[in-house]
Order: sequence, then C-alpha cells, then structure tokens
Amino acid sequence: MIGKCMSRLSRALAWNGPLVSLLGLALALGAGLLLTRLSPFQAVAVALVVGVSAATLAEPLVGLLAGLFLGLMRAYIQTEVPQVPAQIGHLFVGLAAAAWVGRGLAKRELCIPWAPELLPLLGFVAAAWLSLWKAVDLAGYGLLEFIKWLEILLVALIVIDQLRAGRLSWLLMAVLLVGLFQAGVGLYQFLLLEEGPEHFLIGGTDSYRAYGTFEQPNPYAGYLGITLSLAAGVLLVALGDSVAAFKAGGLPRPHSWRGLLLVLLPIALVLAASLGASWSRGAWLGFAAAGGVMAVALPRRTRWGVLLVVALVLTGLTLYVSGLVPASILSRLTDFAVGLRLEDVRGVGINDTNYAVIERLAHWQAALGMWRHSFWTGVGLGCYEPAYPAFALINWPIALGHAHNIYLNMLAETGLTGLGTYLLFLGTILQRTWRATRRTDGLRRGIALGLLGAWTHLSVHSLFDNLYVNNVHLLIGLLLGLLAALGTGDEGDSGN
Repeated sequence: MIGKCMSRLSRALAWNGPLVSLLGLALALGAGLLLTRLSPFQAVAVALVVGVSAATLAEPLVGLLAGLFLGLMRAYIQTEVPQVPAQIGHLFVGLAAAAWVGRGLAKRELCIPWAPELLPLLGFVAAAWLSLWKAVDLAGYGLLEFIKWLEILLVALIVIDQLRAGRLSWLLMAVLLVGLFQAGVGLYQFLLLEEGPEHFLIGGTDSYRAYGTFEQPNPYAGYLGITLSLAAGVLLVALGDSVAAFKAGGLPRPHSWRGLLLVLLPIALVLAASLGASWSRGAWLGFAAAGGVMAVALPRRTRWGVLLVVALVLTGLTLYVSGLVPASILSRLTDFAVGLRLEDVRGVGINDTNYAVIERLAHWQAALGMWRHSFWTGVGLGCYEPAYPAFALINWPIALGHAHNIYLNMLAETGLTGLGTYLLFLGTILQRTWRATRRTDGLRRGIALGLLGAWTHLSVHSLFDNLYVNNVHLLIGLLLGLLAALGTGDEGDSGN
C-alpha cells in the first residue's frame, strides 16, 4: 500500500541550531561576494540555481522538475555551453533525494513508500546487475547505465511519497510546461533556424527537422510523443466530461475543467506541431499507436472504444485513397520499406536510397550476435557500444551508441533474462494503467488515459530507437510515480 512504511528510524537527526545559522550566514556572504564578480547573465543564473536549490529543500518535487528540465538539456549544454557541467540536472535530483531523506529523518522516521508497479522494475534492476558481472566495460559504461535505472526507481519513490500531500495537478502542469519549452525550441528550429546541421534538412525545403535540446530529432520526438500522450489523455477526458455535462444541462465537474481546457489545448497543439516538425516516422507511428489505445480506453465500455478505433482507421484510409494525405508525409512513412529485409545484410549493396535502413539492420544484426555470444546475461548493461567492434559488420565499423531497437538492445546487453524482466515491467505498467482508466474519474482518469498512451508510445517507438537517452529516463521515473499514486486516493486530487 502506498504510504506504508517499509522501515522506520527510531532516532531523529539532531540539528544544531547555532551551527546551522552560522553556516547559512557564511554561505550567504559567499554567494554575495560571488555575485559581485559575475556578469549580469551569470548572476541571474546563479541566483536561479540558488533559489531552486532552496525551494528543493522545502519541496523535493521542485528539485525533480528542475532536474528534468536541465537533464533534457544535457546534449545542448555539452555541445554549446561546455563550461557548464552537462549533467547538472542530476545534481538537482540528488538534492531532491537528500531533502526527502533529511525531512524523513527530522520527523523521526524515514518512510519508504511502496507500490506494485515497482516490483517488476526491481526485477529488471536485478537482471541488469547480473549482466554486469561479465560486462565488457563496467566502469566506463555499465555502472553509468545501471545508475540510470536506480535513478528511475528513486524518482518514482519520491513522487509516490510526495503526492500523498495532494500535489497531482501542479505536478502534471509542471511536466507539461517542460514539454512546452522543448516543443517551442523545436518549432523555432523548424520555422526560423537559418543554419543548422545539414543532415537535418528536410528534402526539398529549407527547413530543418526539430530536435530541441537533444541534438537528435528521433529521441527528441520520442520525448514529445510521451508528453503529448499525457496531455491528450487529460484533454480527452476533460472534453468528454464537459460534453456530457452540457448535454445533461449543467456545468462540467469540477468547474476547473474549463480553465484546464484553456491551458491544455494550446499546449497539446504546440506539442503536436513540434512532433510533426521532428519528421520522425518512429515517433509518428508511436503516437498513432498511443492514440489508438487511448481511443479504445476512452469510453467506459471497451466495445465502443474498438468501434471508435475502426472509425479512425476508416477515416485514415479514406484520406489516403482520396489523395488528401500530403505526398511528403506519405513518402516519409513508407520509404523505410525500400531495402527492408529480415535477413543477413552483409552482402547487400548500399546506396543513397537504402543507406539508413541497411545501417539500422546492420546494428540489429550486431545485437543478435552479442546475444548469441552471451545468451542469458548479455555483454553487460550499457555495453552495446564498447562491445560493438567485435560484432560489427564489415561495412559498418562505427557504433551508433545503441541498437536503435530497445528490445534487441536489451537482449544484447542483458541477455534473455534482462529482456524477459523488461517486458514484464512494460506489461505490468500497461496492465495497471489500463485498470486505472477503468477505476478512476475526472482528472485522475485523464492522467491514467494519458499514461496509457505514454507507455504505448514508449513501447512502439522503441522498436526503432532507444528513448532512454538524454535523461528522458527522469521523465519515465516521474510518470511511474504518478501511475503508482493513481492507485489510491491519497494524493488528494479526486478530480471528479
């Protein structure tokens, strides 16, 4: 049960008031002296960091959200602002964790919340740890990737515990606002950027694919698809409740639905526009699948949801047959089939048309080679890249960092044991999210529907990419905690 303590500490942390006061005064004086030596921009940045850090001590969720915002900027910071630590977002996550633990100690007990959704995650973490015993590169790759999964668990635990105080609505809006910022950056790149990476140019135009602060369009689009699914789920339930209330001759409950609609609709539109501007067909397919699953779950009776999906599919086919689908989009969705073959690609001729497809298939084939080499435990979590040279096809000596298919990547790195536990983790959260859409109402049901779409997008897009990059795993941890909190009414936002 959420909120049930698995462990308690019997002694409180002994605070020394005068010592803490002197330390705070010293820090304040030091900060003041520092600010006098900085430029106005640097001074504002330092003041913001100090302010957010202070807020995190009072409210750990602030640190998690700051960690998410800055974490998603890792690639941009590393490329454009090398003087700033690229992983600065993790500092705020660590500060949030310290504040959470410190507050528990100060209250004479440290409560570790629990939820059924975390059990399969722990199973995968155990399988990942097992894979590290014979990791190809433990220090450089394996441990770093393992820490990422521990961080997912930690973020989920903090969210579960903190949402008991009734912070569901503002956490949702904060996550969506971070997404809105990323979407705005992407639309600027698509519409206004005059000079960018040449390989991001969209054929036949002067526009660049949107890539946000990820420096890569595909994982950026995956992040947008997950966030858009969350917004769309809440928006669909809000619209449905409003229409039902209007037909009944009354006002929708709660009255905040009207304000929420005014905020959510433009956010969803901007997210959708930037997703389209990413030109990522993997993300398009992922969000299409998310939309289909949300359509099935939206009505209370599943058969009406199935009919809704059939209607959507027929509408899409009608648009296609009528020639109303833009040729550029249709080409983007279908040109991957050129050169696609599920066979050995070592002897396949490479040209401009099939290069991208054959490159991806070559990395899939290398992943299968790693799996055959270590059937049960793989080459080590996170070790696809250092292991790649030993399994690379002759025409493809350079690793892409991962297999561009999370399932083959898991199979290569953690073997059959790791892939099995990861699939169990995905299946469990999908099943429990579906159950939440059946058992909740109002805002909580909207979030459950959005989470169902988010997990679906993650699952489908992962067939073509690895979305656990550029600190997107922090968002996964937040959403996992959000799902666990929906299992009870403890968060205090019924939203009926």
